[in-house]
Amino acid sequence: MSETRSDGELLRAVAEDADRRAFEELYRRYAPWLTARMRSRCADAGIVDDVVQETFLAVWRGTARYREDAAGAAGTSSGTRGAHGAGGDAAGWLWRIASRRLIDALRGAGARGRLRQTLARLRHRDEVSAEERVLAGVEHGDLAGALVRLSPELRAVLQATVVDGLTTREAAVLLGIPPGTVKTRAMRARKQLREALA
Repeated sequence: MSETRSDGELLRAVAEDADRRAFEELYRRYAPWLTARMRSRCADAGIVDDVVQETFLAVWRGTARYREDAAGAAGTSSGTRGAHGAGGDAAGWLWRIASRRLIDALRGAGARGRLRQTLARLRHRDEVSAEERVLAGVEHGDLAGALVRLSPELRAVLQATVVDGLTTREAAVLLGIPPGTVKTRAMRARKQLREALA
């Protein structure tokens, strides 16, 4: 019976030894989660599958590197444009790589991709995503209630910029709206949250 290796051990084995079994274990551990999370951001299953594959390919080829410092925080090096891992864990690090690759893919998809994504959002606008349920279920005073009361447009901007850590420009591409609209909605969302929590 083999011992379950930590994410850091798996990533080190992939980077240092090109350990195929470690890579396969990492893939089995995170590919389904990453695919589900990407699908909540992009309606095109083909683009999502490509992004997930490109993310893991970058890990295997070593163009994206995970490192742990003494404090346990993770960072990335080449291949992810200097982004830092979210919260020091492999999931956050993989999410950061994938979200940036999704933005690049959506930029390449052009107007047709944005139209498909908008239509998919309109079709499923009444469906609550798993992340929205988690955000609504967070028990931090009235924060959950305040978040639920925000309009879907304001909540989407907050999720992209705060939860996912995207820049204004990246959020604009992901949401298919101008950067100025992202800034305005973020400002309105923060104002409404401040008023609701005051």
